[in-house]
Amino acid sequence: MTDIRIGVLGYGLRGSLARTAHRPGRGAVVAALADPDPRARARAAADFPGARVVAGHREVVGAGDVDAVLVLTPDHTHAALACQALRAGRPVFVEKPLDISVERCDEVLRTAHETGTRLYVGHNMRHMPLVRLMRDLIGRGAIGRVRTVWIRHFVGYGGDWYFKDWHAERRCSNGLLLQKAAHDIDVLHWLAGSYAQDVQAMGDLMVYGDIPHRRAPGEPKTDDWYTADGHWPAGTQRALNPVIDVEDVSLLNMRLGNGVLAAYQQCHFTPDYWRNYTVIGDAGRLENFGDGPGGEIRVWNTRRSGYRAEPDETHPVPPATDEGGHGGADPLLIDEFLRFVRDGGPTDTSPVAARMAVAAGCEATASLRGGGTPRRVPPLDPHLAAYFASGQPPRSPGPAEGGVDLQAG
Repeated sequence: MTDIRIGVLGYGLRGSLARTAHRPGRGAVVAALADPDPRARARAAADFPGARVVAGHREVVGAGDVDAVLVLTPDHTHAALACQALRAGRPVFVEKPLDISVERCDEVLRTAHETGTRLYVGHNMRHMPLVRLMRDLIGRGAIGRVRTVWIRHFVGYGGDWYFKDWHAERRCSNGLLLQKAAHDIDVLHWLAGSYAQDVQAMGDLMVYGDIPHRRAPGEPKTDDWYTADGHWPAGTQRALNPVIDVEDVSLLNMRLGNGVLAAYQQCHFTPDYWRNYTVIGDAGRLENFGDGPGGEIRVWNTRRSGYRAEPDETHPVPPATDEGGHGGADPLLIDEFLRFVRDGGPTDTSPVAARMAVAAGCEATASLRGGGTPRRVPPLDPHLAAYFASGQPPRSPGPAEGGVDLQAG
């Protein structure tokens, strides 16, 4: 099998995806990489011997030795870079979120449709063993029809990961109800079988906004910016980003198109780091305890009772099939993208679902910053929804005709 020659845009934290995709002689090779930071370029040159490493993205997007492009840059640059690659005829992987505004996301989807170039969005949690097991249990009817979902997101390393670089700035991320919660909103949509239609949110910058220890503008992050057991409690953080204007605590309520009611909570100064999903149907409830291998999903579905510590069913979270980020999800994500580049066809991730996660996150952020006023999530153009629902087939002349039942892909 001939290796797919990959061009990489950006080599920051999600550069791990480029390393996962680099499989010389086994289907894919990083052939070119662009990053404006000389330190990132030095790391890339060491990690990908023989690859062309440059500062400017244009030298990668249109290069004759590139078959597909990974967009791994900060969120607010995704749409512009993805559209350039799509117009150059290069299948594109865009790290989530698709971008930081609904309008930019729609531009990416329109460009993919107009050019007929394949678009893939990296919502890796759809490949996490925990999420797939929850979806399987729901599909088997373990709790009946889903009626409500509660998500609690404990972000114990939030100060390290989200308040020491561009994530802390609205101009780059919009807010963490978009940047961070896009994962969980997408999973919620997938488990419940519909997209958010109405949202209402509240939140505040409760901890990191009061810490005065900031780096000077232009000063790089310190070498010890992240430690597994340090920087606790949250108020002891140092060398934070010069600008911090995103919230570190948020509460979001949602009504989905199929009537499911849902709630999401995010906290960046809790001591632990994991996600807890509670899904309640009309015939039972499931909840995860731990969100990776070694955790389990417990199901209560046989009778009414008071508090019962022992569930009716216990399902261990399966081990990862491959070493890799996010509980083994990242290698599976890259596997799917490479298969999609070669063969096309349906994928577990969905550009439409990625857009709808951004739309919900954007409207929730607007609600949060507007006094908690309820907001309606804007729907997607049905012609675009139809195109992506059909698996991005070669586009025939003229716009797609007819609508589509916009369920959560």
